[in-house]
Amino acid sequence: MSKSIDPPVEQISAFGDHGPLRRIIAEDPEWSLALVPPLSILCLQNIVTNFEEKQTIEELLPAHKEYVLGRLPPSLPLHVTANLISDPGYWRRCCVQRWNPCDVSQYGHSWKRMFFEKHLENLLELFIPDVTPPHSILELVPLCRDYVLRLDVSQLLPPIKEPGNPGRERPREEQQQQQEEEEGEEEQEEEEDAASDAGPSMDHFDFGLLLDQLSRLEELRLVYGVRGCGMNFEWNLFEFTLRDCEALARALKSCHTLKVLRLCQSKVEDERCRILALHLLDHPSLLELDLSHNLIGDRGARAIGKLLSRSRLEGLDLYDNEVAGPGARAIAHALSRSAALRSLNLRLNRLGDEGGRAVGQALLTNRTLRRLHLGANEMGEASAAVLAQVLVQNDTLTSVNLSCNSLGADGGKILEDAMSHNNAVTEFDVRLTEVGEGSEAFIGQRVRSNQGRVREHPA
Repeated sequence: MSKSIDPPVEQISAFGDHGPLRRIIAEDPEWSLALVPPLSILCLQNIVTNFEEKQTIEELLPAHKEYVLGRLPPSLPLHVTANLISDPGYWRRCCVQRWNPCDVSQYGHSWKRMFFEKHLENLLELFIPDVTPPHSILELVPLCRDYVLRLDVSQLLPPIKEPGNPGRERPREEQQQQQEEEEGEEEQEEEEDAASDAGPSMDHFDFGLLLDQLSRLEELRLVYGVRGCGMNFEWNLFEFTLRDCEALARALKSCHTLKVLRLCQSKVEDERCRILALHLLDHPSLLELDLSHNLIGDRGARAIGKLLSRSRLEGLDLYDNEVAGPGARAIAHALSRSAALRSLNLRLNRLGDEGGRAVGQALLTNRTLRRLHLGANEMGEASAAVLAQVLVQNDTLTSVNLSCNSLGADGGKILEDAMSHNNAVTEFDVRLTEVGEGSEAFIGQRVRSNQGRVREHPA
């Protein structure tokens, strides 16, 4: 009997006998034809991998385009993606990667706008004069100008005086040694040293380089100070210099689309306020000005009064400044002639009865102001008497705040009687004014009655 010459099973599998091959495949539970991607997917994956070198997107079919956009990495350079990609999903991934959580509702529900506004804000907040090159910000402008409508810059950094230890005062021995060395140097070297000690070329970022190029900017909020300085606190970290003020004022004048300006917590005093007001005269679009938490006194308030007379301002906020009676008179004079102002906030100033009476007299003729805040202004019964006349004669005011003043019981009675003739005021705050519980309760009841009337008969 001859021996069988059939090859072993291992050889049959190697030579392609499909019987044993199928048995081996079946023993692998992870094997599937689906693991082999179609050629079209391989091509799309290649497009994603090489997108920075070759931006192939518009030529694709809609389904393929969606596939590519859904897989592009958020780390792609902005000069590649800014003017090419409008897909909200891509920009959402970019935002979430950097600022999670994100509230896109504050940006008109546009993820792309949110990304560019916050990205530009971060660059400005980290800009160090004479250290950070300005082109690092300016090169972004052509990419973001169509998407930036609002900038909220919560800090602006000053120059670095001495790297590693700013503001340090050198010991007397070091100063003497330095003086001896300078005396022994040549005249040319001394001139170079003098030039190097002349100070920084700028105090903070110069907005004149930026604002006129942001063609859609409508709202700007700036704080000339350092956020969270901690134990490294120094007063020079919170200084809005004259050079800053002049540069910003010129930039604001050239920004013709700006509607809202907020310059808060920046130590703006009278001189700087006058410079700003001068450049904002006849501004074509500015509607709201917020200079709260500054050092503005009567001279600055007079400049703002002139601004009110020659602008389209609808909202003015001078909360927490140093405006007294004369400054309030200047603002009141402009208020009596203004046909645009809708909201005036003078809370936490020093108006006294002189300023309170002046504002009240202006409101006897003004018919545009709707919201008035005079809280914490050292006003008394004399101010309450004039404001009571306003409540009787003025049917435009809807919100009045007189809290934290010393109006007294008699002032409360006067206001109580005036409110019995008023059908327009739906917000009236007289807390901490010593008007008495009875007057405060009656005023509150009258306000609720006016609110119900407005709900039943809305304008």
